[in-house]
Amino acid sequence: MLINYGFDISITAAQSTPLITLLDIRAERRGDITGEGPFVTTPEVAVSKYRDQFGNICRRLVAPAGEFRLTLSGTIRDSGKSDLVDESLAEIPIPELPDDVLVYLLGSRYCETDRLSELAWDRFGSLPPGWTRVQTIVDFVHDHLTFGYQHARATRTAADAFYERVGVCRDFAHLTIALCRCLNIPARYVNGYLGDIGVPPDPAAMDFSAWCEVYLGGRWCTFDARHNRPRIGRIAVAHGRDATDVPLIHSFGPHLLKSFKVWTDEVTDAGAQSARPAA
Repeated sequence: MLINYGFDISITAAQSTPLITLLDIRAERRGDITGEGPFVTTPEVAVSKYRDQFGNICRRLVAPAGEFRLTLSGTIRDSGKSDLVDESLAEIPIPELPDDVLVYLLGSRYCETDRLSELAWDRFGSLPPGWTRVQTIVDFVHDHLTFGYQHARATRTAADAFYERVGVCRDFAHLTIALCRCLNIPARYVNGYLGDIGVPPDPAAMDFSAWCEVYLGGRWCTFDARHNRPRIGRIAVAHGRDATDVPLIHSFGPHLLKSFKVWTDEVTDAGAQSARPAA
């Protein structure tokens, strides 16, 4: 199957402001892209690219004072398979974990293992280790938190989400990650595209989505406590320890978000264009 994806984001800044964006599809999926337009800035400014310590594709630029727009669109080939479910996958003992996985056992800005360790061991510590224990954590987070865009707050941590019992997709991911790490299960945060493919359409405006990946059986496996069901067509943009590492736009100065449009649509017409017309 083919999926059209893209974004159209506008901000305003009172003065010239350096930015770092993490809006490009990760390297692991770039071979699946069948066509992608340029990364366009309006007005046009110089843009350079680099990889951060997590392998995310980052762009550096300086937004001029006033309105500034970022756009990109493309088409990617997808297997059409839903997220993996394999209850045979085991937790890996810490001495056997790869070196680059160890960082995902540690507490981080939004995933405070120190505040949640007792809770995690009391609720899940006696369960048999492996896929089923992780899924039990995901089930708990899904049932414990109430989703709502009106609950969004940039400062909410995993522990805050647990006590407040509300959140958006990043809060569901942070709480899942923190509880897994408390039990010595590596878990990381993922930003990406997730369209309404194979599920009823969501009437809310499309947004980038957040979920987590947990290291089981020697591989990273997708878990999504907000939806809590296997989904089709995930496209990872960036991953890291938590949302601190993967902001869509990191601004070195104040700015205001003027408009934000994201799309992720299955191509049902062989002649469909990869780019959406600008509104």
